[in-house]
Amino acid sequence: MNVAVSRKIMNSLSIAGIGISVIFAIYLYRLGVFQDMDSMRGLVGDSVILGPIVFIFIQIIQVVVPIIPGGISTAAGVLIFGPYAGFIYNYVGICLGSIIIFLLARKYGKSFILSFVSDATFEKYSRWLENDNRFAKLFAIAIFLPVAPDDVLCLMAGLTKMSTKQYTLIILLAKPFSIYLYSLALIYGGQFLSGLLAT
Repeated sequence: MNVAVSRKIMNSLSIAGIGISVIFAIYLYRLGVFQDMDSMRGLVGDSVILGPIVFIFIQIIQVVVPIIPGGISTAAGVLIFGPYAGFIYNYVGICLGSIIIFLLARKYGKSFILSFVSDATFEKYSRWLENDNRFAKLFAIAIFLPVAPDDVLCLMAGLTKMSTKQYTLIILLAKPFSIYLYSLALIYGGQFLSGLLAT
């Protein structure tokens, strides 16, 4: 399968995923699920063990195959499991997914990355690859910040000489802050919007 075809498939899946997520969120809102924590927990399983495993798997999938918007699943984790457990499950799932896409990009190279990103985006961040030491520093800073294009940078990292150990260490140390801030922004932003809609 060539890059153009695989990119069209990924774009179509992403658009479909966003549409389905919006429709599903509206459906759940009308059912009152967002006001009932027990109902929300039931969405991923009532089991203390199975529920977190299912959610972590969903987070891994949304990083590797970006069908579900990451912001939605990240906020859902905190809302369903609470701020502490939700943060941990988000952290585990996102870190595992980030490591997987790095390894896939390293194995399959540029053609694999171009299945997920546009030529313009690839060219933009390929300039970061000119110096491996510089890339590692920029990558660590970008992963630390909640507004950086994490998935793109994780893919691009697969083209560098960065070791899997160094990459994993950066992900494990830098991801917590961005996940925490991102979760807060989504949750409190959602509560603010809900308040506006309720008035």
